[in-house]
Amino acid sequence: MSTQIPIITDDPFNKLKAFRQAAYEYLGNARDAQFELTDAVILTPRVNSFVELSLSPVFRRLWPSIYEAIEDGQPDREGLMRLYIAQIPSIPRPLLAGDHTAWPRLSAPTLRDRTVEHQPTKIIGNKPITIGQGFSTLAWIPEKEGSWALPLLHERITSTETPIVKASSQLRRVCQELPVRPISLWDSEYGNATFVNETADIPADNIVRLRPNICLWGPPPPYSGPGRPRVHGDKFKLEDPTTWGAPAEVLGVEDPELGRVRILLWRDQHFRKSPKHPMIVVRVERLDARGTRRDPKELWLAWIGEEPPPLNEWWWSYLRRFAVDHWYRFAKQRLHWPLPHFGTPEQAEHWSDLMPLITWELWQARDIVADNPLPWQKPQAKLTPGRVCQGMGAVLAVIGTPACEPKPRGKSPGWPKGRPRKRRERYPVVKKSQKREKKAA
Repeated sequence: MSTQIPIITDDPFNKLKAFRQAAYEYLGNARDAQFELTDAVILTPRVNSFVELSLSPVFRRLWPSIYEAIEDGQPDREGLMRLYIAQIPSIPRPLLAGDHTAWPRLSAPTLRDRTVEHQPTKIIGNKPITIGQGFSTLAWIPEKEGSWALPLLHERITSTETPIVKASSQLRRVCQELPVRPISLWDSEYGNATFVNETADIPADNIVRLRPNICLWGPPPPYSGPGRPRVHGDKFKLEDPTTWGAPAEVLGVEDPELGRVRILLWRDQHFRKSPKHPMIVVRVERLDARGTRRDPKELWLAWIGEEPPPLNEWWWSYLRRFAVDHWYRFAKQRLHWPLPHFGTPEQAEHWSDLMPLITWELWQARDIVADNPLPWQKPQAKLTPGRVCQGMGAVLAVIGTPACEPKPRGKSPGWPKGRPRKRRERYPVVKKSQKREKKAA
């Protein structure tokens, strides 16, 4: 659907009901079964198989309707994205965070378009890879602290795309709908010239973490003499302090969580393959850190975009990027995202489109849900997404559901007698290769 349903109300209950009604209109075919499936996910903390969600009391249909809903349903992804963006206040500037994760499908040779994806491993010496599907997510970070991350887009990365190309496409589509210029946060995988070039014309300011082993370049010196003007200036090796030069700004901060912090800033640095897009480079030194992997002593960041605000107002913003990791853990463990074993990538995409919808419902209900901790849990003043799930049963019983009651369709005739069965086609695993230009001898 192309028509967006506005939500104009101050009452939390009415706002949640209006949001659910608006989201229901964007679910397309089989919207009733899809919407009851989302309520079943919210109220079911543990399941052994995907079909067990049909046993939830809020799912009033039979178990085949779960798979039919995912197969027939085609949620309007763009319409849902606009619905989510309509809930974002324009002041202060929206803070976005992007990342990608893997949905492992090791034992699915009949699944089309499986790729080799990055996945951390706990076994020392093993390659951090898996076989499955990659998904890219762009989320709004609503608070300065906490684990809330509200996805605006959560899409599959095809075998012909890279995470950088997919992330830049998502950022472009979101920024076209936002009324103000946002700030987006990205991990070190996106700290390269390709991402800078892809996002150069997008109206957003990006904060990207830089790997400490890369080399940047300063502005070229003034032109003097015949020949082509120089494109690059002096080298700026992050591992070599002798190449840094004098910083343009130095800031000392006493942070309650990070301890003593010293921040150095340099201007007009760039990647070798993106000389037309200068960056502001920042080195964050934690003077009281132990220097381990979990407690690092330094962090390199780059500001890409327009002139940033004062340094003390934005360097800490990158720490909010880790809320996306919390959402990935929440989606995989509590929302049962990687639990079903679908046969086609399209079914996986339809199921994945429901994950942001569920998260936004929980966000809308956070102020009206009473904390219902388990006997071994401590009460919380500000509820996390998991705690909101634990208390959503009483709220759903009050506001009801926009889904219609099921209609009996009779008994299925089953497989026609004499019709031959064919084995499903097997597909090879796609390994993406990064083409590198050969250096001239």
